[in-house]
Amino acid sequence: MAYVLCTDNCADLPISLYESLEIPTISLIFTIDGVDYFDNGRDMDAHAFYERVRAGAVSTTTLVNTNRYMEFFSRFLQQGQDILYMAFSSALSGSYQSAVAAAEALRPRFPERTLRVVDTKAASMGQGLMVYTAAQKKAQGMELDELADWVEANRLHFAHWFTVDDLHHLRRGGRVSGAAAFFGSILSIKPVLHVDDEGRLIPMEKQKGRRRSLKALVDHMKRTVIDSASQTVMISHGDVLEDAEYVASLIRAQMPVKEIIINHVGPVIGAHSGPGTIALFFYATSRD
Repeated sequence: MAYVLCTDNCADLPISLYESLEIPTISLIFTIDGVDYFDNGRDMDAHAFYERVRAGAVSTTTLVNTNRYMEFFSRFLQQGQDILYMAFSSALSGSYQSAVAAAEALRPRFPERTLRVVDTKAASMGQGLMVYTAAQKKAQGMELDELADWVEANRLHFAHWFTVDDLHHLRRGGRVSGAAAFFGSILSIKPVLHVDDEGRLIPMEKQKGRRRSLKALVDHMKRTVIDSASQTVMISHGDVLEDAEYVASLIRAQMPVKEIIINHVGPVIGAHSGPGTIALFFYATSRD
């Protein structure tokens, strides 16, 4: 039976990749200077967003509510299609709970259809890499329930390592203390963080200076990556393409990889991580 694999924009994949893989997405909303935008890559591109933030604008984000999910899912259910929806981490947004509520509300109306909602416990291109991998398995013929079970069994192998250039954005989001942000900025301390098994952002270590923090991301990959030569690796960035390409060059110099895909951190994630973020995603023995 044909089914739709879909996700939300927090997966941060290039629009062209969503289109080529035929993955519909639902967009969270970000607000900047009192105006709401869908984070779909079209209402405002990532570079324009980061330029606004660098100029002092403050952006906030809004989860997807149950009604919007019901409208989104109903489009496919009414066409006789089953759905596997891969959601942004429940530890970082209430959107997953909204999706679950929508699915429960729709099941009595479409009793013959299957609608699975999976919490990726992932963010940005960590979620994107999981969706990308799932799309390949779908194309190879994996059925919906089997694929959903595979994602749930393997999601904690998708490692997320990242660093930020300015701790104040994380402080505003409650990720680090005000004192840590203040002294870190003075001392050029760059935190290295990861997404843990619950899908939360966790500070793991501190590096003195930008280049050391970028190299630390690759060091973590070398330590835990599984069969790098067969992997597609993803790097997302907060409007600092040169740094993303530097991390890619470090990876290629130190280990074989099949492919590296680089894209912006979208405005919804970027509202909390800020300009200068660099994040590395790969399939690993564990997330830590």
